[in-house]
Amino acid sequence: MENTIPTRIFGFLQNFPPFSLLPKSELMELSEQVIVRYLQPSEVVFKQGEQPSPYLHVVRDGAIHLYREENEEQILVDECDEGDLFGLRPLLAEEAYLLTAKAEEESLLYSIKVDLLKALTKNQPKIAWYLAQNFASGVSQRLESIDQGRIFHDSTAKGDAFKLVEVQSVNHSKKPVTCSPQTTVQSAAIIMRTKRVGSIIVTDTNLRPQGILTDRDLRNQVVTGDVPLDACVSEIMSQPVITIPPDRSVADVQIAMMQHSIHHLCITENGRVNSPVVGVISEHDLLVIQGNNPAIFIREISRSQSADDLRRIREKAETLLLKYLLQEVSINFISSVMTEVNDALITKAITMSLAEMEAEGHPQPDIDFCWLALGSEGREEQLLRTDQDNALVFRDVPEADYPSTKEYFLAFAKKVTVILNHCGFDFCSGDMMASNPNWCLSLSEWKAQFSQWILTPTEQNIMYCSIFFDFRPLFGQIEMSEILANHIFDQLEEGATFLALLAKSALENPVPLTFFRNFVVERGGEHKDEFDIKRRAMMPLADAARLLILAAKQPRINNTFRRFDHLATLEPRNKELFEQAADAYEILIRYRALQGLKNKDSGRYINPSDLTKMERLNLRNSFRPINDLQDLLKVRFRLNLIG
Repeated sequence: MENTIPTRIFGFLQNFPPFSLLPKSELMELSEQVIVRYLQPSEVVFKQGEQPSPYLHVVRDGAIHLYREENEEQILVDECDEGDLFGLRPLLAEEAYLLTAKAEEESLLYSIKVDLLKALTKNQPKIAWYLAQNFASGVSQRLESIDQGRIFHDSTAKGDAFKLVEVQSVNHSKKPVTCSPQTTVQSAAIIMRTKRVGSIIVTDTNLRPQGILTDRDLRNQVVTGDVPLDACVSEIMSQPVITIPPDRSVADVQIAMMQHSIHHLCITENGRVNSPVVGVISEHDLLVIQGNNPAIFIREISRSQSADDLRRIREKAETLLLKYLLQEVSINFISSVMTEVNDALITKAITMSLAEMEAEGHPQPDIDFCWLALGSEGREEQLLRTDQDNALVFRDVPEADYPSTKEYFLAFAKKVTVILNHCGFDFCSGDMMASNPNWCLSLSEWKAQFSQWILTPTEQNIMYCSIFFDFRPLFGQIEMSEILANHIFDQLEEGATFLALLAKSALENPVPLTFFRNFVVERGGEHKDEFDIKRRAMMPLADAARLLILAAKQPRINNTFRRFDHLATLEPRNKELFEQAADAYEILIRYRALQGLKNKDSGRYINPSDLTKMERLNLRNSFRPINDLQDLLKVRFRLNLIG
């Protein structure tokens, strides 16, 4: 009698990659060994920091959320639903899980032994490619094949983004660490310790690889006492050495490691074992190259000594940004990574400026201050190096001390903005920067300024609110930022007409299509006949999200995606609209970033004639929620009553 459970599993898996790529006989054999697991809501599959289990998982029913745990907070990184594969870390790396997986609702999982899938990769290169891409992206891929389903695709740029050559120096020397087969185990271990490497290549006199000795070999064979310290490395080295040429992609490296169940690959001049070794790449190197977290950039920034160093690191971060964009990684994830890099860079610019002030004989006064990011950086959406928007708030001081205090902070802020400009963040054309006396104020002055804007909502004051109300603290006394946020919400209670006028302002940019479904372009000036994606498409969504979150009295939610997501939970009846708005904003910010990287500018202006038919369609579709959102604002804030 046929076993119905494996048959059901087979019927499900054959609809989803990478299982859909398998021959039916092999998929049936795999299905017979799948473990079915039921989870209750909030039940944990694995936790961040745990050692990887021998299983990876496919969601049969329900939903699994992946969280990154930071400072006792859980940050949602990805959502997995029917057919999604997660828990891939044990397939390649033996390091701990980087995320926590938890059931969002009642869920059914198919758990598959890692060894089964590893065996399949040896004979099925398509499976190996899919898994390598899935692992590298850091999020679940909901694609039927690697090259389908992309919103905007550039195969040339994609190829360049993954060259190992440009990242060769990230975690190992261009001169590989080597020794001869006659070197003793103890001597090799001392060399590895001195050079701070986890492996050493054993070569002949012509630097051709003969074997490889790793920390793992030392632990498993020497520390246990099985092999004496004076033995030659040739007795315990792993061989034959698996080699690759220098121009292999990250995916190729991952595939080779999975297929051979190894943790190091030797890079030789022509990729063959009979040519000289030029480097070695390990699992750890691979994880750093993938950039699943920006730790390598953060560390480099913290060690930087000059603005030139910071600029170089930020340029390297844009290589990571391009890789993420081409892999269709979640914009939420991308913006989190780039925000961490930007925040670290700004923080370093601040500490460098404080030290420079001290060196010039102007020590920091004993007065608390807070540096505020505004605009897209305040919303954690500044993927490109667009212009800087920032402000500074300092603690109230006696009237007699005010002039010297402000003079100090203005001089300090000027140094910070100059460093950021050197790093590629242009000075704000409207001078919305902390170096402007208008935006370097005491706590009381800022409270008075916000009150004046809210209680006297002129057109200019409304414009200021759209910039300054997205502030986010980056450095200094965070408490002052909290005080300002609370003050804004207190004042909104008194400013009865303010939100309605803010809503009216949000309607100034209607859906950016003409009657004939053409893009509304600039009619004159430098950008004549170009489409302004920021003003005509992104700003209407960002303005609506800000307004609705203020009206809902929800502080500390600055990011446009998270604002719409939160609004969807607050207003279930409008959930679909808010989710569509979040998706539309993702498409727009992704396309703007790709355009900016391609043209080496802000990505703001686009020539519609340069768009492919698919790109035009995707952008048009992203405009749809704008009209519905603006209709909602008209009704909710009774704009028909405002002249």
